[in-house]
Amino acid sequence: MASCRAFDLRALVAVVCGLLTAIVLGLGIWTTVIKIQKELSTSSPSIPVEFCRNGGTWENGRCICPDLWKGWRCTIANFCEKSTYESFTFDRIPAGKYGSSQQRCDKDTLNAGNPIATRLCNITTDGEIVLQNATIGNCNETLETLEKQIVNISTQSLNISAEAQILTSDVDRITPEGIISATRVVGQIFNPTRNAVYEAKVIAVTTVSQLLDAGEAVFQKAAAAATDNDDTFATLVEQMEIYSTSLGNKSVVESNVAVQSVDFSSEGTMQSTNVRFSVKRGTSDSLISGSTVVDRDVSDLNPDGETELQILLSTANSDTKACGFVVYQNNKLFQSKTFKAKSDFSQKIISSSTVKNNTRSQEASVDIVFNPKYDRKEFQLHSYACVYWNVLTKDWDTHGCHKNKSTDEFVYCHCNHTTNFAVLMSFEKIYKYPESLSTLSSVGCALSITGLVLTIVFQIVTRNVRKTSVTWVLVSLCASMLIFNLLFVFGIENSNKNVKKSDSDTGMTDSDRNEMLMQDTVDVWNPTCTAVAVLLHYFLLVTFTWTALSAAQLYFLLIRTMKPLPQHFILFISLIGWGVPAVVVVVTVGIIFSQSGSQWELDYRQEEICWLAVSGNSGLISSPLLWSFMIPITIILINNIVIFIIIVVKVIWKTNQNLTSTKKVSFLKKILSTLSITVVFGVTWILAYFMLIGNDDLSLIFNYMFCLFNTTQGLQIFILYTVKTKIFQSEAAKVLKSLSQSTGRVKVLPSVTALRLRVRMYNMLRSVPALSEHFRLLEPSVIVEETTLCGSDQADTSI
Repeated sequence: MASCRAFDLRALVAVVCGLLTAIVLGLGIWTTVIKIQKELSTSSPSIPVEFCRNGGTWENGRCICPDLWKGWRCTIANFCEKSTYESFTFDRIPAGKYGSSQQRCDKDTLNAGNPIATRLCNITTDGEIVLQNATIGNCNETLETLEKQIVNISTQSLNISAEAQILTSDVDRITPEGIISATRVVGQIFNPTRNAVYEAKVIAVTTVSQLLDAGEAVFQKAAAAATDNDDTFATLVEQMEIYSTSLGNKSVVESNVAVQSVDFSSEGTMQSTNVRFSVKRGTSDSLISGSTVVDRDVSDLNPDGETELQILLSTANSDTKACGFVVYQNNKLFQSKTFKAKSDFSQKIISSSTVKNNTRSQEASVDIVFNPKYDRKEFQLHSYACVYWNVLTKDWDTHGCHKNKSTDEFVYCHCNHTTNFAVLMSFEKIYKYPESLSTLSSVGCALSITGLVLTIVFQIVTRNVRKTSVTWVLVSLCASMLIFNLLFVFGIENSNKNVKKSDSDTGMTDSDRNEMLMQDTVDVWNPTCTAVAVLLHYFLLVTFTWTALSAAQLYFLLIRTMKPLPQHFILFISLIGWGVPAVVVVVTVGIIFSQSGSQWELDYRQEEICWLAVSGNSGLISSPLLWSFMIPITIILINNIVIFIIIVVKVIWKTNQNLTSTKKVSFLKKILSTLSITVVFGVTWILAYFMLIGNDDLSLIFNYMFCLFNTTQGLQIFILYTVKTKIFQSEAAKVLKSLSQSTGRVKVLPSVTALRLRVRMYNMLRSVPALSEHFRLLEPSVIVEETTLCGSDQADTSI
């Protein structure tokens, strides 16, 4: 009767565990099939990746080509082939640009490492691409020494301008001091009082274009180094405005700068002057010859699908002799102290100037339309401001400008004066919030939560019956894992996800008010989500820390059995288990807050889910996920795996000559003991690293394996550390007996369970007379009860 009863209980446990595992696996397979079917049904035809050739990318309905190619599919050559000039060799040079020689200045020269010569790949008026002769520089000349030659510009303007162009051709080597010196030099070349020759000014436009390729950080340092009384950027911008009115009806176009003049002096007396200047969209991000268009005697703006920028200049004054326009591809010469750009959105600047009786005038009506360039799949235009550059405050200002209207494609502005104009735009990122937790995750977490609660209650309630203290390490591990699972289930989703879905207003806000913006991105804050991310970060670190302490516990008890535990060991490991993760979290939040200020939330967590940010300001290398989670977890896992291998090899699977039990029972106990340690050490978390595999199919498989083993970790602990204990089995047998007796189905002898337990204990001790205690520590049914750091022989602390 006893053996049948034991068999029934084991069979019941096996059936329950088997059913739960089958349910979770079935849900995983079902979820995978549904996901694949959904992806197949929602897939739509799109432009294939190989449509754009030679490195081109498909954006906003067209191929954006690199500098060396052009055309609808980036298949038309737009470069001069590799060439030589005298002793200098040049690689391919994009059309309309200068190329640097492979030969560099010797290390013993002042200009060491910079190219010795440059060569222009010119585009003729007929569209033919031809190479110009190379210009050879002086290796003992630097931008700083060139600045000292400004006094000689009137007589040596061409040589100085050519030297400045060569010295700025390698933008990666330009320093903030070089930026300042170069802007001073070219600013004086444009100064009409210096009488520089026409060719020198054309080359100076190339130098400005090359400078605008330098990094934003270099310009910021250069602007900070310039004094209030010596604003070299403002001087250069002002001189370029003057230069833009002096070209007759000509234009000078470089990749980052375009200058256009319109001359009215030969047209007689007019009551009004209306000029429309347009910048057309090309097949690359660079300005090219022919991309600027001038229309006279027009009454309004007329943008089309190819328009990137358009300005209408109207003057009701017959004395207007000329007007000029300057287009800058970015705002690096306009370093604002108010508006901060956190992203790399295109920010074109357009300058307009008029000349009245040989003097500059700002009296004009200006209408502007901008076609903002940004990834419309990832961002949404939130708001914009029509601004001009205030030379007095050296910052953007809205005075005299207002918004006209806006469409899905264009934004319109109107100003009552001429100067440098821009549209400051703020964008809201379109986050792809994930779907709710999958059924697999939800069921797994629910089973884990139930198992962890029962395990904690069992450890506390049966303390006196087991005649030992509560296993502090196991209880702490289960408690931290329980709280993490609860937070994960109820708090991982960002509540902004529901706000987004219910918000029907997807257009811009504040469309009528022309107010100054502070930054180019708008974030929807959620302090609750941030708090959940902090708690998830903390309790998951706590969970892993307690797995490491559990490994240390078993190492002391099973490997160093003859040595006593350190004094106050329980207090020491408690401070480590609950305190060290708190220090890590506080330090992480403190560092990010000190770097980002009030905008720290999305530098710490993601917006899609309430979890750590994957990438920081400088990419993955500065991400909180890497430094404050992945690295500590990796160290803990390596420690746990090493101890796991030592225990498995030296204790569990070590051949014991005194063991007289059957091979089948011995093997089963070893398997269960190995599984018990695997679960409590968190070894299955190494599956997370396999999820990073580039192959999508393998990554998906490991994804579901990770979900299966780790969402059910609490259930596994319950089965191996509670269900398998003799006390739980005894109590379960009593409950089953009581239920059976109450229904009248089965009549069980009164003391059959106690008798069965005593017989099993006697047989086991008799079979292992010498090493029974050693092996008993690893038996799943007693591993929790005996491997405790709070036992009466090791410490006096208890709950």
